[in-house]
Amino acid sequence: MAEQSETLDAVFQALADPTRRAILSRLGQGPASVGELAAPHDMALTSFMKHLKILERSGWIVSAKTGRVRTCAIVTDRFADVGAWVYGHRSLWEG
Repeated sequence: MAEQSETLDAVFQALADPTRRAILSRLGQGPASVGELAAPHDMALTSFMKHLKILERSGWIVSAKTGRVRTCAIVTDRFADVGAWVYGHRSLWEG
């Protein structure tokens, strides 16, 4: 139970930041390179990479490097985890 709680904490923590939510929204359209993902955000690449690391560690994205290009893709399993948690608590909110 504690391991599941830690995983869920990381999943929700990753969603807590608007930059990370924007990254997930973009990746919902398909895989993208780090450069493509970073372009709309006004921040240094090193700062942007921290956001990607948080998303990757929490299981929201995976990345692979081909030559000099790192490409990221969304992992849809995390949506099921969040949905299951929300559904499980829905009766508390609606009661």
